[in-house]
Parts: sequence; C-alpha cells; structure tokens
Amino acid sequence: MSKTRVIILGAAGRDFHNFNVCYRNNPDVEIIAFTATQIPDIAGRKYPASLAGQFYPNGIPIFEEAELEKLIAENKIDECILSYSDLPYDTVMHLGSRVIKAGAKFSMLGSFPTMIKSNKPVIAVTAVRTGSGKSQTTRAVVQALIDAGKKVVSVRHPMPYGDLEIQKVQRFSTIEDLKKHKCTIEEMEEYEPHIAMGSVIYSGVDYGAILSEAEKEADVIVWDGGNNDLSFYQPDLKIVVADPLRPGHEIGYYPGEVNFRMADVIVINKVDSAYPEDVDEVLTNARAYNPNAQVILAASAIMVDNPELITGKRVLAIEDGPTLTHGEMQIGAGVVAAQRFGAEEIVDPRPWVTGKIAETYAKYPYIGNLLPAMGYSDQQMKDLETTINKVECDSVVIGTPINLARFIKINKPYTRVNYELSEIGKPTIKDIVNKFLKEKGI
Repeated sequence: MSKTRVIILGAAGRDFHNFNVCYRNNPDVEIIAFTATQIPDIAGRKYPASLAGQFYPNGIPIFEEAELEKLIAENKIDECILSYSDLPYDTVMHLGSRVIKAGAKFSMLGSFPTMIKSNKPVIAVTAVRTGSGKSQTTRAVVQALIDAGKKVVSVRHPMPYGDLEIQKVQRFSTIEDLKKHKCTIEEMEEYEPHIAMGSVIYSGVDYGAILSEAEKEADVIVWDGGNNDLSFYQPDLKIVVADPLRPGHEIGYYPGEVNFRMADVIVINKVDSAYPEDVDEVLTNARAYNPNAQVILAASAIMVDNPELITGKRVLAIEDGPTLTHGEMQIGAGVVAAQRFGAEEIVDPRPWVTGKIAETYAKYPYIGNLLPAMGYSDQQMKDLETTINKVECDSVVIGTPINLARFIKINKPYTRVNYELSEIGKPTIKDIVNKFLKEKGI
C-alpha cells in the first residue's frame, strides 16, 4: 500500500506536537512538509532529522502557507491537517476551501489523540482567544498549589523560535536560564513570571520528553497554554479563560470553542473593563454551550509603578505583541492604565515605525495607535528599540509582562504596568485548586 502523503499546516508549535505524537512513528503516513504562518522567520527552515525520527533522515521542510496550492500539486498531496490556533471560523473554512480546491482532503485531529497522559495530576489553563488572561490565571493556580505545599512544575505551550534541536527540552528556574537558552521577548514574557514566583517551568519542542522530565520533580503539572490552543497533556482539571472585551469570540474561533465546551471551570476575566451586556453575552454562551462548567468572574487588577509618568502626559503605550497581532485586540494593560491615570494623549507610533515593526503594522493594520512589543528575533528587538526612541512623546507605558527596559534602551521616562487576576466573589481559583487536591487525595 502506498503511504498517505500529508502536509501539516502550522505555526511552529501545535504542528510539531501533532507530528511527534501522531505521525513520527507512523509507517503508513508520509509528512511531506510543514507550512508556517503567524510567526515570522519560520519558513525556509527544517524540522530536524534528530527530532523527526527514523522515517525522515533528511528532516522535514517548512514552507510559507502562501505556497500551499503549489505544494499540493507538485507533491501529489492526499491530505492537509490544520495544526495551529486562534483562527476565526471563516479563516478556517477559507483555508479548507483552498486545500479542497487543490484536490486534497482538509482535516483536523481530535483532541484526545493529541493529548499525552501524565502519571501526575494535570491542571490545564487554556483560553478562548490570545490575550484573554491565561498567564495571570496560571500564576494564580501555581500560587494556590505552592500555598498548599505542593511541588508544582508548569509546562508552557511551545515557542520554538531558535534552534529546534537545542530547544527539544528546556527547563527554566533562574533568570540565568533565560540567557542560557537565548530567549526572545515573547519567551521571556511567559517564563520570567514563573521564575519570579520560585516556580519551575519547562518548554521546548518534544512534549513527551518534556513531560518525562517534569514528572520527576512535580506533585502537580500545570499546563500553561498558548493562543487558544488545546492542552498537549490530558488534563484532570480544565480551566478556560474567556474575554468579555471580545464577546462571542468564545464560540467563533478555533479551537477556542473546543476549550470553552470542554472546560470544568470558565473564568470570565476583565469584567472591570467590559460593558455589562458583554459580560452577560459570555455568561449566556457559557450556560448554552457548557452548562456544567463552574463560572468565576474576575477582574484584571492593574498596578502602575509610577503613575505620575502617565497623568497629564502624552504617552506611548506598548502592549504584548501576539495579543495585538493575531489576538486582534486594540486595547491592553498599557492603554487601560493610560486611561485610568489620566494621560493627555496616547501617541500614535505609526509615523515612526521602522523595519520589522513596520512590517508588523502592514500585516496587521487594525493594531492602531498601540505599539506591539514584537521580539521574535534580534532584528525585531532592534527595530522595536529604534521605533520607541523615535516616537515623540513624554513617557512610555510598558504593558508587557516583563520590563522591556532590561533588554532595550529607552531614551525617555517609562513606567511599567503589572496585572494580576482578582476574583469577584466565590469560588476563587484557590478554592477550585484546594477542592481538586482534596478530591485527588494529594
């Protein structure tokens, strides 16, 4: 029998995981290529032979998704498998139509076949969209476990932007580990808060190998999700974060709706910033699509280091990059802080953008007058620094999870914005975690 010839449609994360779990050792399927989108500078590389296994001695090439029809025709592809996240449903079906028109089958993998079973209890924190508040929710879960005296290890959704072979298994417990692994801004934003809590976090490329290492030092594993992707590990407790600033997205994006339907607990975050009718819409959808889920209402509590640098000032607001790009948000912690502390103006950075940052605005024109902290590469970080320093403003409001000023030189006054999950009423995340531990006998 001939092998089924497959292209995996991805964005350097879920695609590699699906390959590792479902296809690496499958003699009946031949993965011809990966395609890449969302993340810059991924196409043109290879998934290395050392990770690809015995059937792929030359590795697997990665191409731009724009070349999809050409790849299908030239390689006589039988099937294309969607393996990336945070896509509106019309985008999913436009992509499917391209595949089907070119003569191949368009498909998605089920959730359970891609989830690895752990021998330790797993709490998964996922979301319905990028930028909903997963990170602060994950920190609340980790803190509750630490307070209960448990050894907790978090595993972060992949961000393999460097050498994939070297990044197979990455462990972070100190700030020096960030330097050791040559982390980008995007990676540091996710790992550093865990380190600051005294918690260990893993990431990388091969999540079977990562789990084996994490289990050696954990009482409980916490899955720290990325985008609105599904957990890579089979969870014993599923916590999903919804965002009333984007009401309806919980049932309009892939695979966020899957998370919404699977959740044991739905955290409706940012209720302090959302219109009441938008909160009600998310609540109504929770009751309709997942009536058995427990619902927590929460605020995203804003704390500013130096509010005097905002009040009455013309400020540049810098926000988390992916939240503004494929997350499609036009507001973040920096903007909320600027509004609450009475900035005279939020300065539009677009007249001064340069290089890779200018390319970001060209690709995502709806960003508006915010500056995304794009840091997938050294060049992006350099262009980000140049842009910030060219903008004519009084001060800079940094709404990213890490202090950008540690990595780039800012030539004007700046202040950081921090944000934490603040539950409204009962139950709290701590209540949920303690109940989980009791039920599991941990």
